[in-house]
Parts: sequence; C-alpha cells; structure tokens
Amino acid sequence: MSWRNRSPPSHKQGASTLLSVTGYSHILDEILDCIRSAKNICIVGHIRPDGDCIGSQVGLALALQNLGKQVTVWNQDAVPQKLRFMVPIGLVKKPESGHAFDLVIATDCASFERLGTVGKAIEQHRDFINIDHHESNTRYAKLNWVSARVPASGELIYELIKHAGWTITPAIADCLFTAISTDTGSFGYPSTTPGTYHVAADLVRNGANLARICNEVYQSYPLSRAKLLRHVFNSFRTTHDDQIAWFWLRKRDYTRTGADTNDSEGLIDHIRDIEPVVVACVFEEVDPELTRISLRSKSEQVNVNQIAGLFGGGGHPAAAGARIAGKPLSVQRKVIAAIKKALKAAK
Repeated sequence: MSWRNRSPPSHKQGASTLLSVTGYSHILDEILDCIRSAKNICIVGHIRPDGDCIGSQVGLALALQNLGKQVTVWNQDAVPQKLRFMVPIGLVKKPESGHAFDLVIATDCASFERLGTVGKAIEQHRDFINIDHHESNTRYAKLNWVSARVPASGELIYELIKHAGWTITPAIADCLFTAISTDTGSFGYPSTTPGTYHVAADLVRNGANLARICNEVYQSYPLSRAKLLRHVFNSFRTTHDDQIAWFWLRKRDYTRTGADTNDSEGLIDHIRDIEPVVVACVFEEVDPELTRISLRSKSEQVNVNQIAGLFGGGGHPAAAGARIAGKPLSVQRKVIAAIKKALKAAK
C-alpha cells in the first residue's frame, strides 16, 4: 500500500520508534521496503545545515541514485562553503512548490518546524521517514528511526546502507565520514562510542579521503570568519565564577566583518574551551525581538538539552539550541538564569 494513501498523522504525533544501534532490523526493513517501492524520493534537512545534515543527506542521496532512484535534496538554506566539496553540482536545492514525490526522508532534523520552508513544500507528504539522533526529536513522521545513542545521523545512514547491502563508494564515504567527524568534534565529544571509531575506520577503508576532508572542513576558513572570531574574543563575557561564558552576534557584526551565518558555526567552541567555563552560550539576533541561542556544556552533570527545552528548543545533553521571542536583554537574563540554576543543581 502506498504511504501517501495512508491517513496522515499530526506532525507532533507520529508513530514513535526509538532504537539503539542494536536490535533495529525491523525498522530498517520497513525503511527499505518504502525505498524499494519508491521511484522519486526527496531527502530534506534542517535549517542552517551543518556537516552531519549535509553529509547524511548527500551520502544517502548518492546511495539511492546508485540504485537508479530519482533523488531530490532540499534545504531551506544554502550548503556552507566548507561542505560544498562533497556535494555534486546542482544536487542540493531550495524547496519548490508543485512537486510530488513517492517518498520523503528527513535526516538529522529533530522537529518538523526545523525544516523551515521545506516543511511547507512537503506539507502534502505527511507520511514520510524521519532518521535522526537528537534526544529532543519529536517523532513527527509516520515512520521514525531515532537513536540518541549514536553521536551523528551519519552513523545511522551508514547502518542503513550496510543493512541494505549497498555499495559504499568513496564519495559516499567522504559524506558519512564528514557527517560523523563534525558532529563528534573530530571524535572528541563524550557521545563518541567505540562503534563510532569502527564505522569511521570502515569508511576510510571504503575510500574516505581524510586529507581532503581535513583541509576542506577544518583548514579552509574564510577571512571573514577570522574577523568574526576576533569580535567574539573582544566581546565575550563570563559570570558565575567564570563558569558561564556568552557572547552576542548581531546583524551588524556580520555586516562589519563581511561574514554570513555559516561563518558562525563552531565559534562557541572557542569560549567553551576556556578554563573554567562549564557552559557557553551564543545569543544571535534573528529579528529585533527574536533571538537564536546555542548552548554547549563540558559537564555531564549539566544537560543543555534540558535548558534549551525550557525555551522550546532541544538538541543533545552537551549541545543544544532554541529560538526565543522577546527583547534581547530579557532573553539574555532568562537564559543565563536557567544556566545558573542548572549549575547549582549539578553541585
């Protein structure tokens, strides 16, 4: 029976399947059954896509194209410059109206709202697949494969490909290695497991070009990003015995430095890494009364996913975010107060 003929669920009440990296054969078989019966497939990702999002999308798209599928990849926002090396020209596009697909697959997206304008474009395709690793995932699809025990969605795409017996080409290996490397902080975050290293090793065996990935992703930042980083170091503040560090990124900061929002990725890590900072936060101006926050924690006792959840956001225990309406200083006070409360509870 075609998925599109089933009764569409609410985006907030899809059937939930939460599985670890073992014992998930049945969900993989369901996903593969849907893929086999589909000819025209759309793969979608979250707003402001990062390495895990793009790597998962493109890696899966290449695998499906090798099967002879017609594949479309949609994102609201453009591919960051440092990730374009692994994206075939013209593969990733902005969403367009009037398209019909046999199947839609969302990768690395914790909620339907995080799809941005893509969500509107696929509104008629409510029966789709959600493959993700975020603890805060809302199980918004008809079929949800969500495993918060793996550190990157790229690892789930790898498991899907291996279970299906599809070939991992060097191009696919580049995508999935990039996805896993970026979302594990180059395999340094606590979420990294022994299995993650085994997956990475297999991707290298299948042709992942480590030198190229390292150069493109970690050693080719534009000058505009360096200027934005200078702003961060000049403006960040600390409180609570220097255990909390934060800074603001306003639209004028991007204009002055010639940077764009892609250049801000990873800047928070520079202040998180300061001793004795435990939690770092960046406040980014979206509109005059809408602020995007990103949180990072170095302590397993301080779960920033829970803090972000207080403001309607989410993510992972060590990395999370939210969008908060209100006057900027009011947002700052509320978020810093929530972080202080979490630090106090962790003692």
